[in-house]
Amino acid sequence: MTVARPEEVRRYNRASLLRLLHAGGPATRATLAHELGLNRSTIKMLVDGLAGDGVVEERVPRLIKGAGRPSLLVLPQAQAVVVLAVDVQVEHAGIALVGLGGQILGRNSWNLRGRGRDPDELVCHVAESAALLVQDLDLRPVAAGVSVPGVVRRTDGLVHASANLGWMQVPFGERMGTILGVPVVVGNDAELGALAENMRGVGRGASDAVFVSADVGVGGGIIAQGALMRGSAGYLGEIGHMTVHPGGRRCHCGNEGCWETEVGEAALRRALGLPEGSPRGAIVAELRELQRDSDPVARLGEYVDWLILGLVNVVNILGPELVVLGDLFTTLPDAVVRRVEEEVLRRSLVGRALGGIRIEKSSLGADLKLLGAAEAAFEDVLAHL
Repeated sequence: MTVARPEEVRRYNRASLLRLLHAGGPATRATLAHELGLNRSTIKMLVDGLAGDGVVEERVPRLIKGAGRPSLLVLPQAQAVVVLAVDVQVEHAGIALVGLGGQILGRNSWNLRGRGRDPDELVCHVAESAALLVQDLDLRPVAAGVSVPGVVRRTDGLVHASANLGWMQVPFGERMGTILGVPVVVGNDAELGALAENMRGVGRGASDAVFVSADVGVGGGIIAQGALMRGSAGYLGEIGHMTVHPGGRRCHCGNEGCWETEVGEAALRRALGLPEGSPRGAIVAELRELQRDSDPVARLGEYVDWLILGLVNVVNILGPELVVLGDLFTTLPDAVVRRVEEEVLRRSLVGRALGGIRIEKSSLGADLKLLGAAEAAFEDVLAHL
């Protein structure tokens, strides 16, 4: 039997404490001891060490209730550990410096048009924009996380395919790591969206959840037993490409009748009666106007039926307690989401067996994938800090 050495135990406990503070925010030493199952002297040693390194500090709470001496709060110091988050989408890209605890310290974004989607040009633009942000804030990232809409190999950040960006077999992680000079983690955008929701959004505390996003395409990320499911080599969650309509529309992936051909951006445009090629803003504006419609479900017609059908399949296969809708799905009228929730429960065997299924819109807005990319970068950083 292998016995862990004291230094290994100390590093493990230190990383566990940092993860707890990073995810949950300020806590007392007593709370940390209870959550981690460690004695107070061990917690004191760990906190003192982290405070000495400038990673945490202890303060008296601002609001003090009751008599007696208040317990000090241990606070993560956002600027002590910083990562670079990169969000690549079809129409734009954005970067942010994100500190310990998930605080966005600064950001920049730009539109992607024409050659702006070329991988090499994009890498250079990210590096230039990041250098300016680092200079302005006087903060240096120790790692980077990148969100990309495509099939990504987790081990090295190879983008196997991103049809909507026009990429095939792009070693994006390698190129980003070379130019940035820090470790880089690249992930599928929906996968990282699931990670962000689990850490910071409506999925917080959910043991089993599925994140489903609609952009130009449709993707999914899966939380199973409180952890992000990654699949073989990181290839997982392409739920937009499950076949729901045999003989249906041709999908860019080469298949016919994929779910994303019925509920993605183009499908929403058709359901709203907008001309082909209408900008994303027109779709969002129309959906917001639809919030005031007396019967938005009827107005969207078959679109709602296809959304229900796909989610019934997702629930029956994965059995989540929660489904989080992201990107364009967040602009769907509340009445539509409630109808979808009711029908998914009624029609899914697993949903009924679970005694219910919640379907919620993402709460993180435009920061969703930046936060997900940051969390991907922090995973390894916190383990070795």
